Amino acid sequence: MKVEIKKLPNSEIELNIIVPAEHWHEFLDETAKELSKDLKTEGFRPGFAPMSLVEQKVGMSHILEHAAEHCVHKCYVNAILNNNIEAIGKPEISVTKIAKDNPFEFRAKVAVMPEVKLPDYKKIAHDLQKDKKEVSVSDEEISKSIDWLQKSRAKYITVSRPAQAGDRVEIDFEGYCENNKMDKLCSKNHPAVLGRGYFLPGFEENLFGMKEGGEKEFSIKFPDDFEHQHLAGKDVNFKAKMNLVQEAELSEINDEFARGLGNFDNLETLRQSIKKGILMEKQNQEKDRWRANLVAKIAEKSEMEIPRILLEAEERRMEDDLRAKVAQIDITYEQYLEKFKKTENDIKKEFGKNAIERVKAFSVLNAIAKKENIEVSEQEILDEANKALRHFEQIKQAEQNIDTEQLKNYTKDILKNEKVFQLLEKSE
Repeated sequence: MKVEIKKLPNSEIELNIIVPAEHWHEFLDETAKELSKDLKTEGFRPGFAPMSLVEQKVGMSHILEHAAEHCVHKCYVNAILNNNIEAIGKPEISVTKIAKDNPFEFRAKVAVMPEVKLPDYKKIAHDLQKDKKEVSVSDEEISKSIDWLQKSRAKYITVSRPAQAGDRVEIDFEGYCENNKMDKLCSKNHPAVLGRGYFLPGFEENLFGMKEGGEKEFSIKFPDDFEHQHLAGKDVNFKAKMNLVQEAELSEINDEFARGLGNFDNLETLRQSIKKGILMEKQNQEKDRWRANLVAKIAEKSEMEIPRILLEAEERRMEDDLRAKVAQIDITYEQYLEKFKKTENDIKKEFGKNAIERVKAFSVLNAIAKKENIEVSEQEILDEANKALRHFEQIKQAEQNIDTEQLKNYTKDILKNEKVFQLLEKSE
């Protein structure tokens, strides 16, 4: 098999592949045998009829068509592997010569990982070392975390006094706009802790001072950017009834409180554990910030042609992420666009710049890994991938919920990038 490689703009290549006649004939014979399995031929078992008889039954053009499909697939894959080509996506195939007794020829146009002309990335990493920031944890941060733990474990006791900040309440309410009852603004025994901003501005303030069994009517103006346009900027009238008022009973913060939270000997042990957790989170955030800045600076001084297919894939990934986040706030994607007065084209344009930056960062890390001969072993991939599978009770459950091959590829990229960063962080 002869392979001619031609470079094209935008990080694409064209492969001209010539399959010798004798090799091409092997594909024709295999195809004829495969087709003969479904043919009734006197004197021959299914799958053993000669080429001439199969040709009489189905026609040579049919044999050539099926043989070309098999030949293109196998020879294209071999050409990619034998020439160490990092192809991206599906190739565009065009058959240029096809006949029974002649060589078979076809062209394959495909995008490839961009060739990156890297700057002195080790010097950039060395110069950027001074940009690293030391992180620390203050006593105030530790105290705030302990206060949150105290409130999250509060016991609530029913009281007959007026509701105030910090109380847990349950209320019935109905909302009316222009004398029409709004079903989405109605609820029964709705729970909330006053003072935590669970409701729209103006709503919660009207609940302060209400006792159990008390009723009240009030009106609030909805924000101009409210997610439901038919209510944006409108005055909405509410009828509310207080069904329950409960006061929070907080545990005293002491050694006993700490022991009740888990494996802590005393309050100081709890404080040190919280400090360690906050410090680790801050260190990871700082590491991510520094690494992102480093890759951006290397990418800025690199030269590369970015294939459109990578940009489109990244834009789709960004759109999928946005749709998932929108779904979490219980509105449709269309409502999100309406709320922020954007079209899908507006969103795609906004994604454009970020997609370019992300693809450049990925390409730079990949190029450095190649230049530094950084590899990830199968065992490393397996060990790391298994961590992601631990929360599944059974292997079958994991197979149903996760594309394991995609997980392996993702894990390989993560581990390889981590090794690149570790290399750069040691640059002197």
